[in-house]
Amino acid sequence: MTIQGKAIAVRHERVDESAAGQRIDNFLLRLAKGVPKSHVYRILRGGEVRVNGRRVQPTYRLMEGDQLRIPPMRVSEGAAKGPPPAGKPLPVVYEDDALLVIDKPSGKAVHGGSGVNHGVIEQLRVQRPESRMLELAHRLDRETSGLLIVAKKRSSLTCLHDMMREGRMEKRYFALVAGQWMNPVQHVRSPLFKYLTPEGERRVRVSPDGKPAHSIVRLVRRWRRFSLVEVELKTGRTHQIRVHLASLGFPLCGDDKYGDFTLNKALEGEGLRRMFLHAARLSFSHPLSGAQVTLSAPLPEELQAFVDKLDRNEAEGNG
Repeated sequence: MTIQGKAIAVRHERVDESAAGQRIDNFLLRLAKGVPKSHVYRILRGGEVRVNGRRVQPTYRLMEGDQLRIPPMRVSEGAAKGPPPAGKPLPVVYEDDALLVIDKPSGKAVHGGSGVNHGVIEQLRVQRPESRMLELAHRLDRETSGLLIVAKKRSSLTCLHDMMREGRMEKRYFALVAGQWMNPVQHVRSPLFKYLTPEGERRVRVSPDGKPAHSIVRLVRRWRRFSLVEVELKTGRTHQIRVHLASLGFPLCGDDKYGDFTLNKALEGEGLRRMFLHAARLSFSHPLSGAQVTLSAPLPEELQAFVDKLDRNEAEGNG
């Protein structure tokens, strides 16, 4: 296979909860799209990939907090896609010398990999070539819209990770669920277990063998068939909101992994063509100054339009 002359630079990755449990070979293959599989295994077996400063076997399973050093990897000519297009500037909600917060559109991955050539972070790096560092402080699912923090300093990134791990950052989401949610406030403390399907897709289920997970669900609006809830995350487990709500019999509208697939198809005809989950509010102490930062992002137009439609249907007796 012909190899291009330019290699991807050395990169350092911190393993977050979403990648914990994956084999390192699978992690690298998803991370380095276009790199020949033989090359990935060669650098692993040669000890060029380091985890916490040590060499590991391809079968090593990543742990949350692991620090990875990944050497330059050359991309195959046939698979290389070049730099991501600059595209339309991503909407910035807040920015200073330490961090920036964007309002991520639905349908856009936060980073490349798993079949996605380029994501938010790659686009930001192209749009801001003068920035010495831009690193995701956390993740949002591809179909989830809303507030996403990007660190501009290593000290900020470390502090933000500490805040999230210790539960010192307030994160609230709006979610539309099928059914009538009755409780004004409900604490959900079901442990979540992460596993891979035979096809290699990541899934999560409620299980006593899982990690502790805590969501606080507050009722915002209720219609005949649906409810709008606000979910505050006290822990940040993979797919936490989606699995917690589905396990209680209130699947997220438009959720293609844990939702009601028949309902989702019907909702497409009614104008809802995405998962109704939006990261609406963040509140935290600034990682450098300590000042309180509180940010919000309104519902995107397509979600607000669907809520307005529910209101009209209810008023007309068609809800």
